[in-house]
Amino acid sequence: MLRTYSGACHCGRVRFEADIDVAAGTSKCNCSYCARMRMWSAQVRTDAFRLIAGEDDLADYRGNNPVAHHTFCRHCGIHPFEWVDTPNMSGIRYCNINVACLDGVDIGELLAAPLSYRDGRNNDWASTPTETRHL
Repeated sequence: MLRTYSGACHCGRVRFEADIDVAAGTSKCNCSYCARMRMWSAQVRTDAFRLIAGEDDLADYRGNNPVAHHTFCRHCGIHPFEWVDTPNMSGIRYCNINVACLDGVDIGELLAAPLSYRDGRNNDWASTPTETRHL
């Protein structure tokens, strides 16, 4: 069921809202960036995401994937969301929301939802990596 969640970085300077259907599933990626920070995300279209506060408090790190904007709070270092420009596998611009940054998210609902894995390390985003236990 689609629900509007609020979320924030650790210090609260960066705040957002996102319309997410947790039951539709979440994902984890093995790319060099996501695997190192153990990113667990829910993907939403950009029109389902609203930055409420902290635009000036965000830094934008661009790693090996030139269309991925890995944002993080300049003060506390937390990565509440990122956005991915086109061209990408989906053909649309979208946001990955860090589910650990959602206020009031039901952990049981997260665990019950389908979880997919992305093989970003090999730039094969539609495939599941051979090893996922570390993610």
